[in-house]
Amino acid sequence: MSIDSQIKEMGALATRDGLTVKGILQESHSAKDSGQRPMFMKLLSDIREKRFNGILTWAPDRLSRNAGDLGNLVDLMDQGKLLQIKTFSQMFSNNPNEKFLLMILCSQAKLENDQKGLNVKRGIRAKCEMGWRPGMPPLGYWNRAMAGIKDIVVDPDRGHLVTEMFEKVAKNGDSGRTIKRWLDEVGFTTRSGKKATLSQVYLMLKNPFYYGEFEYPIGNGKWYKGQHKPLVTKELFDEVHKQLKVAPKSKWGAKKFDFKGFFRCAFCQASVIGEEKYRMRKSGIPRHHIYYHCTRKIDYDCPEPYVSEEDLIKAIIKYIDSAKPMQIHALNFSERLKRSMEGYKDIRNQVLLQQSIDPDDKTMTFLEYAKHALNNGSAQEKKEIVQALASQLYIHNRTIVTLPIK
Repeated sequence: MSIDSQIKEMGALATRDGLTVKGILQESHSAKDSGQRPMFMKLLSDIREKRFNGILTWAPDRLSRNAGDLGNLVDLMDQGKLLQIKTFSQMFSNNPNEKFLLMILCSQAKLENDQKGLNVKRGIRAKCEMGWRPGMPPLGYWNRAMAGIKDIVVDPDRGHLVTEMFEKVAKNGDSGRTIKRWLDEVGFTTRSGKKATLSQVYLMLKNPFYYGEFEYPIGNGKWYKGQHKPLVTKELFDEVHKQLKVAPKSKWGAKKFDFKGFFRCAFCQASVIGEEKYRMRKSGIPRHHIYYHCTRKIDYDCPEPYVSEEDLIKAIIKYIDSAKPMQIHALNFSERLKRSMEGYKDIRNQVLLQQSIDPDDKTMTFLEYAKHALNNGSAQEKKEIVQALASQLYIHNRTIVTLPIK
């Protein structure tokens, strides 16, 4: 029965028997776990504080289906604080027989609850062993029920697109973003009618369900052979997996990019972020690269290309080389940058014995120091240089500009 109908029935019982109802407490939390129901804990607290001395409830299992909560109720009866528990068809008072019956009924409810959990797990396991994955299948398939028999069938609107998606990655080397753009163009949507996100695209490309196997529950190491029709072959899936495989990434946020946060996209003015890329060599050893690119949060189709960190450093040096001496003198050098420049000048004069640098020539000192620090300096030194150049810089076609292009 619903909670409202239980309250109605017990209210009528209280009126019939002349009982005074001092309060109504209700909640929808399950009674199977001990100490997890705020309103039940309040009920116990109110009885201990002698605000009332009896409980009206539809059935004993509404109060408890676990040993902990049941023990608290019996203890209150033993202490004489809870005089009576009255259900729709029974009554339990502070005497041995009625307390024993209460414990039996609540224990029986716990047994039924535990057995139900075991039966559900056994049914799910049997279904997996038969080759049918529980729950909603991934995009490209539908659950179908005919004549009382449930199975998983290929979605006629999406199945062939999923197959083609795998082929594009394996044969053409298409990236996740390229696949997403293509799916948007052909009208591929989720079951709710929304466009597939980039993360969904990658999850689909990594899902072994499409070649006929599944793990359930995910992460437990138990694999099953599915009875559904595969959309791709195991060989095609492995080739896609090889294309997507990169070296292990560090924890999110742990990688620090030297030029993150200093540039914006000249085309759409969105932020420019850094990203690690790994290219597999023929030897099997990955080659590491760092690229900077527009986040595309303002314009998803932003045409600004990726720029490698090496090319970005060259662009910054070229931007400094093109600056006029008066522009260099107008820069706002931080105290840290001034100290770094002085230290570099001393090294050049004393260690390398290059006396051609005029100690008072601020322009030459900055140009020489910037080239050195951007190529060989620390992240902090690079940061100081870029901060001194302008309040805002933009990247356009792998070059540095001071204004957006539109």
